[in-house]
Amino acid sequence: MSGYDARTLAFYAAEAPVYTASGPSGISRHLDAFLDRLPKGAAILELGCGGGCDAAHMIARGFAVDPTDGVAEIAIQAAARLGRPVRIMRFDELEAEGRYDAIWAAASLLHMPRGELGGVIARIHRALKPGGLHFASYKGGGKEGRDRFGRYFNHLAREEVEAAYRDAAAWDILDLAEGVGGGYDGVPGPWVRITLRRAP
Repeated sequence: MSGYDARTLAFYAAEAPVYTASGPSGISRHLDAFLDRLPKGAAILELGCGGGCDAAHMIARGFAVDPTDGVAEIAIQAAARLGRPVRIMRFDELEAEGRYDAIWAAASLLHMPRGELGGVIARIHRALKPGGLHFASYKGGGKEGRDRFGRYFNHLAREEVEAAYRDAAAWDILDLAEGVGGGYDGVPGPWVRITLRRAP
């Protein structure tokens, strides 16, 4: 598997209108707590913005948001919601250096092949300003696989999430927690979330 899983990309391209209109209508339950850590007007990169709900909330709170998604069909739907362009960018195409105060990646990096996640984490670290914050959430379980739609998930256990970040770059871990949640497939299961600060 290299860079991105073709079956996962194909699913999101084909299902974009339904996917972006389905699921919980609200924002991520962890978003406001993350935003409360940031200075007013902070520059935030969103990786995998999906339908744009979280981006819309960040914009409404006065942040300078750069929403991105790796699937053009999804980006089009998000742009329609936001009334502004959404960049089409895969995680492994992130080239920014010291540009963002924060990078938000809720339920998106979980599609990265395990062997390539570290490289993306290093890119995220490089794109942040010193002291910048990063949030990510992953489906847990400790064993990679596919759901009933054929989408690939890396399914990292808590200790694997921590190791992936510590091995990739210099981070201060602010929060690392487990919980139970659902997803588009409607199947409840374990999740792992992590909030970090780029070490100076």
